[in-house]
Amino acid sequence: MAGITLAAGLGLGLVCGMALGQGAGQDMKNAGQDTKAAAVDTGHATTKTTKKVAHKTSQGTKKVAHKTAAETKTAAKDTAHETEKVGDKVAGKPGPQ
Repeated sequence: MAGITLAAGLGLGLVCGMALGQGAGQDMKNAGQDTKAAAVDTGHATTKTTKKVAHKTSQGTKKVAHKTAAETKTAAKDTAHETEKVGDKVAGKPGPQ
């Protein structure tokens, strides 16, 4: 009887040990898959954010370029007008009153 109990106890111990060993391996596999999924999600988020920032930067650059062009045009007109007034003074023409 003692031999059967001892054999049963050892058999049960081996089965439990193998079950625990397989559980730990599966846990490691799941952790690896979770890590991979998190890395993929992070990559997608980074790509999306980069595209969004690039688009906003492009819009801002276009806005500044248009404003600069408009201001340059205004400055050119003002310069031409002032140059004409100076030319009239040098030529002795009367200025508008």
